[in-house]
Amino acid sequence: MEGSPEERANLAHADCGGKLMNAMTKKKTLLVTGAAGLIGSEAVRHFSSMGWHVHGIDNNMRRDFFGPDGDTSWNLNRLRSELPAYQHHVIDIRDRPGIQTFFESTDFDLIIHAAAQPSHDLAASRPFDDFDVNAGGTLNLLEAMRKYRPEAAFAFLSTNKVYGDAPNEIPLVELDTRWEYAREEDRGGISESCRIDQSKHSLFGASKLAADVMVQEYGRYFDLKTICLRGGCLTGAAHSAAELHGFLAYLAKCVVEGRHYRVFGYKGKQVRDNIDASDVCRLIERFYDAPRRGDVYNIGGGRSNSVSMLEAIAKLESIAEAKLSWEYVEDNRSGDHICYISDLTKLRDHFPGWDVTVELDQMLQDIVRVLRERTAP
Repeated sequence: MEGSPEERANLAHADCGGKLMNAMTKKKTLLVTGAAGLIGSEAVRHFSSMGWHVHGIDNNMRRDFFGPDGDTSWNLNRLRSELPAYQHHVIDIRDRPGIQTFFESTDFDLIIHAAAQPSHDLAASRPFDDFDVNAGGTLNLLEAMRKYRPEAAFAFLSTNKVYGDAPNEIPLVELDTRWEYAREEDRGGISESCRIDQSKHSLFGASKLAADVMVQEYGRYFDLKTICLRGGCLTGAAHSAAELHGFLAYLAKCVVEGRHYRVFGYKGKQVRDNIDASDVCRLIERFYDAPRRGDVYNIGGGRSNSVSMLEAIAKLESIAEAKLSWEYVEDNRSGDHICYISDLTKLRDHFPGWDVTVELDQMLQDIVRVLRERTAP
């Protein structure tokens, strides 16, 4: 370097300052798997609005699982239209070499793993696909992260089905339109202390549990920043819902489009708590800012956003101003929950300031509005 010692020192200082400024202003990068799905597409929008570079992986296998109802191409087209900077990649998470190559060549600060085979009914007829996607695909991502991107944070969209049907052992009382917890101490809902074994999970629940435990282990064993979000009913207007998956959005689709609907067991009084995809993404943002290692959280709408099947039908008929054609099927889905409300105490304690912001009626109105926009001439 030419010049006097003072000039060289000033240049060196300016260079260091420039590098520091570049590091401070460098955009963060997100990878979303299942990017054209419900949580994935909301994550793409959420973090893009914050100025992140966003990469998405999705090969539209949801269409393969559920037929035309599950096709996510409409949602991918919306993302590409709204967010020209978004980068989409058609990669199968079961493709281990492909995932390894992608992670080696692309840097990520945060990984949101939302790709899955999500139906506990479908898993019974396609057990290898279910396990290879849910368990094998998750392991592929974790190992690629450990090898190439160990500083990244990893948020896994798990499921309340990791508890199997153990929540059904809680004493219940039958009310006019729903099942309810009989004891006052249970009214807060299911906590993370609920056992995960010695119950019926469905094959889907078992494959997601395998992935859930692996995400925890990569956090604890390899000291990586990982969490499992054990979702109740995650919902929203971007859901490509089908009969086998997507309770509220599929019910709304049947009301709006005049389809026939089937209610399976429990007198139609089974209860779920529902959380909008946007609130899930806000929580993941908090996790990135204050990462944990190998922790698990139940995430749902809590008691205020809980609804039974009968109650949801009545609400949607009122919102859509249409009557639903439906029938009752006596046999419940194997391993299904009778009453499930997520206890959000741990989430609120570990991530102060976060809470559910979208109320149930607003979710339903949004779902109906987008369904009508999609079917309008």
